[in-house]
Amino acid sequence: MAEAAAPGPRRQGHRLRLVVIVLLVIAVLGGAMTAVARQATQQALRESAARSAEQLGLYAASLQSMIDRYRTLPTVLALDPELRQALSQALRAPIDIAASQQLSRRLEVVNGAAHTSTLTLLDRQGIGVAANNWQLPGSNVGVDYRFRPYFQQAMRDDAGSFYGIGVTTGVPGYYMTQAVHDDDGSRIGAVTVKVELGELEQEWQKAADVVLISDAHGIVFLANREAWRYRQLRELSPAERDELARTQQYAGQRLKPLSLRDAKGPEGTRRVKLESAGLRGDFLWQSLPLASDGWTLHLLHETRDSEDAGLIAALAAGGALLSLLFLGLFVQQRLRLSRLRRRSREELEQLVRQHAEALHSAQDGIVIAAERASVGQRQSLEHLAQGVSVVDADLRLTAWNRRYVEIFGYPPELMRIGRPIEDLLRYNARRGLLGGGDVEVAVQRRLDHLRAARPHMFEREWANGTVIEIRGNPLPAGGFVTSYADITAYRNTARELRTLAVSLERRVDERTHDLDAARREAERANRSKTSFVSAAVHDLLQPLNAARMYTSALRERLDDLQAVALADNIEEALAAEDGILSSLLDISRLESGALQTQVQDLALQDLFDGLRREFEPTAQLRGLDLRVVATRAVVRSDAALLRRILQNFLSNALRYTERGSVLMGVRRSGGGLRIEVWDTGCGIAEAHREVIFEEFRRLDGGSAQSDRGAGLGLAIVERIARRLDHQIGLRSWPGRGSVFSIALPAGDRSGVTAPGATIAEPASALQGRHIWCIDDDPRVREAARALLLAWGCEVTLIGSPEEAAASTAEAPDLVLLDHRLGAGTGAELMPSLFRRWGRRPPVIMISAEREAASEAAADAGWAFLPKPVRPPALRALMRQLLLRSG
Repeated sequence: MAEAAAPGPRRQGHRLRLVVIVLLVIAVLGGAMTAVARQATQQALRESAARSAEQLGLYAASLQSMIDRYRTLPTVLALDPELRQALSQALRAPIDIAASQQLSRRLEVVNGAAHTSTLTLLDRQGIGVAANNWQLPGSNVGVDYRFRPYFQQAMRDDAGSFYGIGVTTGVPGYYMTQAVHDDDGSRIGAVTVKVELGELEQEWQKAADVVLISDAHGIVFLANREAWRYRQLRELSPAERDELARTQQYAGQRLKPLSLRDAKGPEGTRRVKLESAGLRGDFLWQSLPLASDGWTLHLLHETRDSEDAGLIAALAAGGALLSLLFLGLFVQQRLRLSRLRRRSREELEQLVRQHAEALHSAQDGIVIAAERASVGQRQSLEHLAQGVSVVDADLRLTAWNRRYVEIFGYPPELMRIGRPIEDLLRYNARRGLLGGGDVEVAVQRRLDHLRAARPHMFEREWANGTVIEIRGNPLPAGGFVTSYADITAYRNTARELRTLAVSLERRVDERTHDLDAARREAERANRSKTSFVSAAVHDLLQPLNAARMYTSALRERLDDLQAVALADNIEEALAAEDGILSSLLDISRLESGALQTQVQDLALQDLFDGLRREFEPTAQLRGLDLRVVATRAVVRSDAALLRRILQNFLSNALRYTERGSVLMGVRRSGGGLRIEVWDTGCGIAEAHREVIFEEFRRLDGGSAQSDRGAGLGLAIVERIARRLDHQIGLRSWPGRGSVFSIALPAGDRSGVTAPGATIAEPASALQGRHIWCIDDDPRVREAARALLLAWGCEVTLIGSPEEAAASTAEAPDLVLLDHRLGAGTGAELMPSLFRRWGRRPPVIMISAEREAASEAAADAGWAFLPKPVRPPALRALMRQLLLRSG
């Protein structure tokens, strides 16, 4: 009885140990999973906090971008002369209804372009005197806004801003205000722009997170969830409540408190649990203070994803631990089995010895195994897309697959292991699958290939259009394997592609021919246009040339200051027209490719010195500081064209800079150099940085409206730079200034030509000099006579080659010669005059046909001036030539 009862306690002890082990495993597993879940949750929260911080930056940028879009509008309107005049008059007498409506219409037009909510003009007492919503029931006209902080800030600090609900419209928005000053600098009113931020809210509603903006009082005024709007993030003090009531910032809205409590989160983050009605949940709260108005941007991200990540990590850890446990049990079982194998090894060896003799007698089993191996080999070929046949060294069939039978359509009785491949070849030859000719010859040729055991590959097209690719390779142990692939679809596609290629080549040839014809026609039209523009500009410059000469001569004879000023104004107007026509001619030459360039190595300091001397008086007149940084740099470019580009940069910089300085210098850029012209002017908005390089495009805001260009300068600069293969650059900061630059290749100082010496020009060099003026335009001749007589010269006027031949006047000291004289040219006339005079006086050829005339003058060794002639340039050139000739 005792012996029978003994196993009972042992089994109970074993069960108890098993229960303890299981409980221990569960405890360890649970503890590990809890620790992993907590760690993974904290890590996920930290990553969510980092992503939320990045998103806050993006939301802040979008808010700032929307506000900046309208920030300069009140500043610009505050400078409007009409609005300033109206507020100045309002100081003396109230603005009548008609004047108010006229101002409101102007604001209505501005608002139509700017797309703000409201534009309001306030007088010094804060009363709305004009508004773009003047025709609506909730108009701002006549409403007192002096209690609003934005008006008080503007009248105190010149500018103000404020977010609140509209007093008359009931629509919330962001107000930006700029004070309006009179001529004495006193504040006489303000311009207010209201921008609704609802568009931004709608854009933010697409986000999965909660996005809020709170003001300095901790009140949420902008949110992508309706339930969050007008929530108090903290308790308001009595002073803050009085301020909100006084300014009516959130008039008509009930401010609701927010119930929340902080929860434990990763270090450096804030985790809260919301308990307000409709706003429950666990959130990661990120905040970003904004630069202006005391606003704070908030982003609330639900922690559910992070908790899910922790749960998944815990499950993964539990799975890993269970895997380790099972692996341990598996290893233990493997060790146990290994011991069992060692114990039974001797028994197995003994059994092997006992049956060895039985195995030697199983010869028939080997034959069966070989047949099965053949079947197995055949089965291994069935997955191939090609048809495959295998023959042994005796050229007998040993293996094939189903695809091989399908391709050739062999009858079942023909296919068996050991059949000579000759039978299958003959079967194919009789059906014409081995080509034409004698059947036996075709079969023997294939057998010779197999016996030679050489790899081969060829294609065969059957009568039904099927194309078969045949590849053969010898086997290492003797025999041959051949594969057969149906490539009919591939060959058909190749033929179609070749046909398509031929068709495309033909179409390309046709299009190339058409494009070549169109190109020739465009070139012909361009040459025709260039000739027309040149001729038109020449005819227009003739009277302008005469008018400028008349004006210069008239000014020499005037004593009255008012009359002199009037003559100066006429000269400026004629100079402006001269500039426009010359620019049009330059654009035409650049577009036609007629402009010739002379690229050489240039020392920039010589060019900079000349530009400083040219523009320094203008800068001083406008109260600007023109600085040119000295340099030893050498560039490779065309001196005249590069000077033209930099002249335009400097003139624009001086024109659009009211105060401050203009700086020109050069710096290295990569392997080349970059010349930059900096200014402290009004800057250029990003939207205008491309259009300013178009013809007749110019910006407002120049320091002198009378000095505004025609809008052709930068268009010419862009074309010159393209012609020279230089890169034009522009960077600008509205309200702060701009920098124009041109990138050029570096030059070699050894190739720089030294500048020539300057010849002194005494003031009396023209007194008593005999000058011939040869021109077929009587207006030009009379203008030249008046101008030359004013300079103390003796003048002989010649209107044609016949008149020159008949003239008995003595040889002149200098000749002013027009290039085009009726049907002939001035260059054709002068040789006969030189022979008659017996000497060659200096000649200045004057013409609007720059290319032809300058080339003719250069060939003859004469000077050249383009029409219309600037009298100071003509006078300086005449003095120089007369001094050189003695």
